[in-house]
Amino acid sequence: MSARKTAPADGTELDIAEQVAIYQREFPTVDPQVETIVSSLSRVARRMGVAYSRQLTVLGITSAEWEVLKALVVAGSPYRLGPSELAKRLGLTPAAMTHRIDRMVTEDLVTRERDETNRVRVIIELTENGRDKWLESMRMAAVFEEELLQDIAPQERGVLAGMLGRMLRRIEDGTP
Repeated sequence: MSARKTAPADGTELDIAEQVAIYQREFPTVDPQVETIVSSLSRVARRMGVAYSRQLTVLGITSAEWEVLKALVVAGSPYRLGPSELAKRLGLTPAAMTHRIDRMVTEDLVTRERDETNRVRVIIELTENGRDKWLESMRMAAVFEEELLQDIAPQERGVLAGMLGRMLRRIEDGTP
């Protein structure tokens, strides 16, 4: 009787080729090239997420807090948005946004002030500490990303960026 390849008992992941071979065994019409690409992308994304989370932990911020800092930076100087706009940009409910902002005000990452021109409106603004944390996270990420892409030549990076962009657009258009 031949041995059937299965996931290792120690909890480690199978090599991609082994995983795809199992997929083919269980679902013979699967395209091995497609599965290799998709499985590799999935693992890269998962491992990148772990690496970024570790970097943020070193800085004392969470991924959720980083997303708020990023939204404020992307808004541009003076790095201010209303809580409703922040919630909309991050896909959060107003209650979840309020909870997140409460923590971030306590940690001196953002301030919450009444708008001087409209006392009903609240403004969330990036603090110097929040901007410093965001900049340091970007520096750390740049080092990690350069190491990640070191085996891909500059011209290949452009091709890869184009291909991934097309894949992302297809998914975002809702037609994977």
